[in-house]
Amino acid sequence: MIKKIVISLIISFLFGSGAFAQTLTIAAAADLRYALDELKTEFSKTNPDIKIEVIYGSSGKLYQQIVSSAPFDLFFSADIMYPKKLDSLKLTTNEPKLYAIGFLVLWSSTFEMSDGINMLKNSTIKKIAIASPNHAPYGKRAVECLKFYKLYNQVKSKLVEGENISQAAQFVLSGNAEVGIIALSLALSPEMQKNGTYVLIDQKSYSTLGQAYVVLKNSDSKAEAAKFTTFIETEQARKIFRKYGFKLPNEK
Repeated sequence: MIKKIVISLIISFLFGSGAFAQTLTIAAAADLRYALDELKTEFSKTNPDIKIEVIYGSSGKLYQQIVSSAPFDLFFSADIMYPKKLDSLKLTTNEPKLYAIGFLVLWSSTFEMSDGINMLKNSTIKKIAIASPNHAPYGKRAVECLKFYKLYNQVKSKLVEGENISQAAQFVLSGNAEVGIIALSLALSPEMQKNGTYVLIDQKSYSTLGQAYVVLKNSDSKAEAAKFTTFIETEQARKIFRKYGFKLPNEK
């Protein structure tokens, strides 16, 4: 870390402050893939000196990497539980901050969706894509939903699990599964809107997907992290979250 700073200072002295950009590395839940890519683009327009790298994955796997000292600066989780765990381990510089609430949908390119969750009783459906419930919050909520509607035992042999919710969406988009229980934020991406349809799953069937972020204690880019987290509170950023179906804190 010290070597990285020294090299940056030498380059700055020799070539000027514009010769390098400080890198901000964000570990982000896979449901944020499209929203965060847009946020990164907009942020970079006014902060060209900050290079943002985003590592997408399941919140549980990213949490494990952070505990094992992975060099991330910010963690955007799909479940506030993981930032709370990191905070309890004193690995953060701030208490978990809620940034959005996510939602589950059924998505398919081949089946009619008017029956909602009951469509899963259709015997012609052979594979249903979900994220791994062991470490992906959307996968855990998918199982909760199936159990709420007393469908889990009926369909569990048909479930195919993605490493994260983005991979689960790819399974159903590619036709490797006929139906997916995925994030609304992914269903609203241009590619998925073009190739299939979705229906919202009733929120009463699964626990709230309260999504939160934390700045990590070992980060050497805390000033840059502060700039980015300030940006996501702006109306410009909030519009992007809304575009991908997220409910924002303090909004009905």
